[in-house]
Amino acid sequence: MSTYTKEQIKNLVDGKLDWDTTLRMLSMPKDAERFQMYVEALQRKLDWADRIVLPLSPHMFIVQQAKTRKWVTQCDCGHVFCDYRENWKLHANIYVRESAEAMAEVYPHLMAPDTNWQVYREYYCPECGTMHDVEAPTPWYPVIHDFEPDIEAFYGDWLGLPVPQRAD
Repeated sequence: MSTYTKEQIKNLVDGKLDWDTTLRMLSMPKDAERFQMYVEALQRKLDWADRIVLPLSPHMFIVQQAKTRKWVTQCDCGHVFCDYRENWKLHANIYVRESAEAMAEVYPHLMAPDTNWQVYREYYCPECGTMHDVEAPTPWYPVIHDFEPDIEAFYGDWLGLPVPQRAD
C-alpha cells in the first residue's frame, strides 16, 4: 500500500503540495506505487497517446510511442527528439552564452565566469521553446550525454514491475 494518495501525487505534479508533505515525500524511501501514481498524474496532464515510460525532467520523458511501440525522448508538447538511447541534446536548439555580454544576462556584474574557461549551453525544444537543460562546460568540451537509463533494470530490479515492451 502506498504512503501517499493519488490526490497528493497530483498536487505534487501540479506544484500545489504543501512543503511539509513534499519534504517528507523527498526524504522517505520511494515505493513502486508512488512511481506508478506519479507517472499516471503526469500522463493525465498530456494530450497525446504515447505512454510515459520514464520521466526525465518536468517537461521531458522517455515514452513508448502509441503507433510504433518504440521508446523515444519526447517533450510534453509532443516533439520527439530521438531514440531514447541517443543524446537528445544533439536534436535540441542550443544557445551558447560565450561572451561577457551574454553571461551578464545570467550573472551580476563581475560575478560571471571567464568565458575563456566556461560557457553556458542552454538546450531548448525546437517546437515549444521549453528550456530542458543547462550545462556549464569549458568552451571546447563536447555536448554532455547525461545518462542512458537501464529501464529494464529500473522496472524489474528496483520497482518489481513488468517492463514496458518496446519495438526495436
